[in-house]
Amino acid sequence: MTVEKQTELPLKAQEDVVSARQLVRSWAVELGLNLVDQTKIITAASELARNAVIYGGGGLVRLEILLDTGKRGMRLTFEDRGPGILDIERAMSDGYTTGNGLGLGLGGAKRLSHEFFIESKPGAGTRISIVRWKS
Repeated sequence: MTVEKQTELPLKAQEDVVSARQLVRSWAVELGLNLVDQTKIITAASELARNAVIYGGGGLVRLEILLDTGKRGMRLTFEDRGPGILDIERAMSDGYTTGNGLGLGLGGAKRLSHEFFIESKPGAGTRISIVRWKS
């Protein structure tokens, strides 16, 4: 797998969530994702960036354009150094929330992605990567 292009953005405040969403939209258009795929990755990115700010105390997102045996896609990696997730399986289930949301964030982001990876250690933070491939 080759990374054709990459950048990182800080996620410290709600304004950074908006900036991340706008950059993901721009890259999704540049990549040639159709409107449905654009909407899916933008929605997932928005939720994961928001989680990093609200629950992780801030962090960063890395955007990458990938080339893998003739197919192209976008990988987004969200990292924070927050309290971590004690029970990932429970956090992935719909309806579970530690805040005031609907509890659809992590599971929803997974459903909106072709690939989803989560790693979290209590007291050390969380890293989530998602990939959306061009159809």
